Amino acid sequence: MAQNICPVETGLQFLSGRWKARILWKLYNGTLRFGELRRGLSGITEKMLAQQLKELERDQLIIRTQYPEMPPRVEYSLSPFGRSLTPVLEALKQWGNDNQKQIIRLKNQNAKLETK
Repeated sequence: MAQNICPVETGLQFLSGRWKARILWKLYNGTLRFGELRRGLSGITEKMLAQQLKELERDQLIIRTQYPEMPPRVEYSLSPFGRSLTPVLEALKQWGNDNQKQIIRLKNQNAKLETK
């Protein structure tokens, strides 16, 4: 018997964690190298970025292109499957823009509660 799987849960499994959606958003705007991604993602470690990129590549959301040159050059871009997330990423961006003041207020309020 087939299980009833929630499609939202299925989608979130591919975007779970603090970094994946942010990495995909950066790549939505164009192909980037590892260092460019790292500089664009404040607070991420090299180890975490490498891990997240491997997972995104494994899940076929991004394409890793390694060029046979010295020094080695590796670029990351969205795959066609990753590009299918464009409406989701754009909707998330719009929601963030529309609710930014409330989100910031709630984050500050929650931070105060956690320090008590």
